[in-house]
Amino acid sequence: MTSVTPFKVDFSQETVAAINARVSSYPWHEMPDDGGWAYGTNLDYMKELCDYWVTDFDWQKSQAGINRFDHFKAPIDGIDIHFIHEKGSGPSPRPLVISHGWPGTIVEFLDFIDLLAHPENHGGNVEDAFDVVAPSLPGFGFSGRPPRPIGPRKMADIFNTLMTDVLGYEKYIAQGGDWGGAISSWLGYDHAPACAAIHINILTMRHKDGPQGAEEIAWAAQFEKDQFEQNGYRIQQGTKPQTLSYAMMDSPVGVAAWILEKMHGWSDLDGENVESVYTKDQLLTNIMVYILTRTFNTASWIYYGRNEEGGRILSPEGRRVEVPTACAVFPEELLAWSPRSYAERIYNVTQWTQMPRGGHFAAMEEPELLIQDIWKFNRSLEW
Repeated sequence: MTSVTPFKVDFSQETVAAINARVSSYPWHEMPDDGGWAYGTNLDYMKELCDYWVTDFDWQKSQAGINRFDHFKAPIDGIDIHFIHEKGSGPSPRPLVISHGWPGTIVEFLDFIDLLAHPENHGGNVEDAFDVVAPSLPGFGFSGRPPRPIGPRKMADIFNTLMTDVLGYEKYIAQGGDWGGAISSWLGYDHAPACAAIHINILTMRHKDGPQGAEEIAWAAQFEKDQFEQNGYRIQQGTKPQTLSYAMMDSPVGVAAWILEKMHGWSDLDGENVESVYTKDQLLTNIMVYILTRTFNTASWIYYGRNEEGGRILSPEGRRVEVPTACAVFPEELLAWSPRSYAERIYNVTQWTQMPRGGHFAAMEEPELLIQDIWKFNRSLEW
């Protein structure tokens, strides 16, 4: 049996103070006069956020919030995998593994885990409770790093081992967005029947035959146009992540700006106001996990790893994920959803929900919409 050891997030005030000193001494530069957010992370907002960072942000409070759950580590394939394990209420909570992505961390789930594990605390039914397992992806946050880049398929292998061999669940459900959507897809594809069903709020996978019919072809063409301005970070992290790391590992402000651009650009905001969705504390807590754990570099490796695994194509043979699959379609998702017909050639889609609002970081942006959809899907499953 793999040993499981308790874990606690514990960074000293001295470590935090050293980071704050770097932020305070950052040599501010310039941006175009007509900047806004069009050229990247807005300079005026970065100055505002950094001023809050060093004067008002309380990492110790955020750390206590992270530690309100039970944390563990377990060695799997030579990597120390960190995970939250929150046992659900009631007599028979179903196991659920929830996977984050980049530039996220388990911070995405801090206000979502209790909804999943203890719905009765939030006006829900105890019968909808889950045993929640929320791992940090290998190379991300509190998990150890692989010796070289790995992609979402290998991470799915690791998470299946975590759920079955380490935690002893005979079967489970997987949920995720961003890289978590890819990991959940591979869990359903490679690890059924242990992975009995998946719920995804992103479409990252592709069918080998490409789009078929006018509607799918139009979606694919528009998708490529929409992604033009997003491809820079993907290409860099997917081809030469090490070069990027030398700048980022030396600059807390650089890490913050790189991540903040995505939180702003991928979310369903009111105008340009990132704080219409997130608080400064939420943004900085997620950013600080990357900085304190020194994992900006190793977290970027997943893009390189996916390229080595074969990219977005699920199956060269054209097989699909046959376990029941729920698709939560948020309108401001960075990767615009295909027509359902295309998704159904990749997944056994049994639930398709067009959400009224929300973007890429669904568990943070629209937790009520997401939880209702997960509950509905779970009730439909034969167990």
